[in-house]
Amino acid sequence: MQKIFAAKKAIVAIFLVLGVLAGASLLQLKFSFDFSQFFPEGDEDLVFYQEFIEDFGTDDNFLLVAVTHDSSVFEKRFLKTFDSFSRNAKSLPYVTESLSLTTVFYPLKTGMGYIRLPVINIGDATKYEADWKKIQEDGLFINSLIDEDATSLVLALETEDGLNYMQSRELLTAVRQRLRENGFGNYHLLGRTFFYEALVDMQKEELAFTTISATLLVFLVLFLVYRRVWVIVIALFSILLALLLFLGLLSVLGKELTVLAAFYPILLLIVGTSDVVHIMDDYLGKLQGGLEKGLAMQRALREVGVSTLLTSVTTAIGFASLLTSKSSSVSGFGIDAALGVIVAFVTIIFFSCSVLLLTDKKYLLPKDQRSAGTKRWSLAMASINRFTKKHPTPILMGSLIFTGICVFGMTQINTNYQIQDSFPKNSAIANDFEFFQEHYAGFRPLEVAVITKGNYKVNDFAVSQEIEKVVQRMKAIAPIQNVQSVNTLYKGVHKANNLNKSDFFILPEKEDTFLSYQREIKKRARKQYAKFVNTDETKTRITAKVLDVGLDTITRVYQGLNTFIATQTDSTKATFKLTGTGILLDKNAFYVKDSLIQGLLMGLVLVALIMVLLFKNLKLLLISLLPNLLPLLFAAALLGFLDIPLEATISVVFAIVFGIAVDDTIHFLGRYKVGLNNGKNKEEAIAITFAETGRALVITTTTLFLGFLVLLFSKHLPSVTIGLLVSVTLLTALVLDLLLLPVLLRKLLK
Repeated sequence: MQKIFAAKKAIVAIFLVLGVLAGASLLQLKFSFDFSQFFPEGDEDLVFYQEFIEDFGTDDNFLLVAVTHDSSVFEKRFLKTFDSFSRNAKSLPYVTESLSLTTVFYPLKTGMGYIRLPVINIGDATKYEADWKKIQEDGLFINSLIDEDATSLVLALETEDGLNYMQSRELLTAVRQRLRENGFGNYHLLGRTFFYEALVDMQKEELAFTTISATLLVFLVLFLVYRRVWVIVIALFSILLALLLFLGLLSVLGKELTVLAAFYPILLLIVGTSDVVHIMDDYLGKLQGGLEKGLAMQRALREVGVSTLLTSVTTAIGFASLLTSKSSSVSGFGIDAALGVIVAFVTIIFFSCSVLLLTDKKYLLPKDQRSAGTKRWSLAMASINRFTKKHPTPILMGSLIFTGICVFGMTQINTNYQIQDSFPKNSAIANDFEFFQEHYAGFRPLEVAVITKGNYKVNDFAVSQEIEKVVQRMKAIAPIQNVQSVNTLYKGVHKANNLNKSDFFILPEKEDTFLSYQREIKKRARKQYAKFVNTDETKTRITAKVLDVGLDTITRVYQGLNTFIATQTDSTKATFKLTGTGILLDKNAFYVKDSLIQGLLMGLVLVALIMVLLFKNLKLLLISLLPNLLPLLFAAALLGFLDIPLEATISVVFAIVFGIAVDDTIHFLGRYKVGLNNGKNKEEAIAITFAETGRALVITTTTLFLGFLVLLFSKHLPSVTIGLLVSVTLLTALVLDLLLLPVLLRKLLK
């Protein structure tokens, strides 16, 4: 290390050059949002869905545009304008199909063949009442193209699959321009492209907000503690440089920032602050003690640097435990955050220490070598130490009771997660999502894949009868709406052959009638038929939308539907399997608990191994783990007590708490071990630990606490939850380290 710091000027220069390069690369930083990021990787249902979309395409390639109009949409001028808007929609970028109530027709069989009757006679206002009555009788377009109160109409756009952020923005910009040109000021949007744009824009805002707010917070904490301009500048610049290098590295590696990216500035700034405060505090203390700069830095790194390295490793392990998550978004966040922790450590050790060595100590030390602030800190830490020595039994009993409360809280955890919980309150995306929830069939897609067996084909009458059983069952389930299948085409033709009467919108009872309709459909509706049936007619689909009523409710709905399929359909003719993006999102929630437990156990084992290597004492290992398991239990208990559903993004709380909470314990025990190695007895070592490390623990945890509280002002509701849980549990971890840890050292170590 001496040889390295001999080149301190070169080290500073290298880091500054890297910082400039990293800053230039930020322009290439990519942002991304896609529900597929939360699909359970490797799951058999995901494999099935990927095969399914090869035949039928994705189920989220749509954009719904709902336009509202005063008390009723049945007003001639409005209908004409909306019709013009609808018919020109196919010219929008990336749009492949468009559909609205003004562009669809009822087929009618006459002696002259099939004719088309408009659903709405736009040019004749005297027929509006009859048109609306007919629409209500059929029910086919209610909650899909028009709401039950006839106060809004929907233009349904089908888009190309997999549009990226820039393509989504291009489409939405064009749609909004057309809406303005037609005078439609009151409209609502729903669909993947709208989510993509809104949530990526939110990510960018959140990244800027958290960076600025966390920087100001760190500055405030450093100012209150050190009151020396150069100390604050060196620490803050080092931490911001670490963040810049990390983001630049992500850019160079081609990483895409997901919805969890808003945590990066807080994590890097706060973890970096923890590293720099521990090293700087010890270094400045040794300078005040009269040591020369080089010797002071060597001793600081020997006594605190090892602990800082270990805390960085354990924090990285905590984040890396998220690799067990089946969600690529969560696992990617885990590995990136772990990388960021290492970048922060390397920056602090080499850059910060080099700058400190280059800076004259008169700019670093207070004029009063033994300031009143330092005395207050020493007295406060000594007071806490005396308290732990006088009241060990109450502390142990309190910890036991606290554990019991936490265990009870864990039993209250639920997984009744809703998609709308992820949206910022009172935002355009939240309001539009709620509008479609209340007035239409919602967003969550549901697909039922139908695969024929043996020699049966989808176009066989017997298979259509089996499909109809499932269709009617789905229509009878309240949260499931807008159910469509290939049978919809047969029902439409049957209705057309019976004077367009609504009572005949059913599957024909006779097979020969069914087969005659089939010929008509393949002749006149090939495009619609192809949307439901694959090329060799061995697979078909039933499509629907499911209201966002909560994961627990939806799970019961799916279980009931699967039970009906298993008991009421003939599996020798066809099999039915629920699939789609909604199913995969829901299924991922059930993996959260398992992957969370697996990841934390793996992290616990790795941290335990590090503790054994550091302390070479099994009792110290046990002592170190107990105060760090309780914060995890407390975080889980808060989920239960606050009725916060456990879902993929919330699971990062436990990795953050586990990875960071153990840092204080390592610093405390590391300093305790140094005291013992210097010939002190147990009580003297504990007293020295409180005096020399207690202040740094309080400073860093306070910074962590306030830093994560910044997330309470986030627009992203899961971020608010994570900020609250992490800040409170880290504060709890500090209290346990200062109160419970000394008691355990006295009780368990002889």
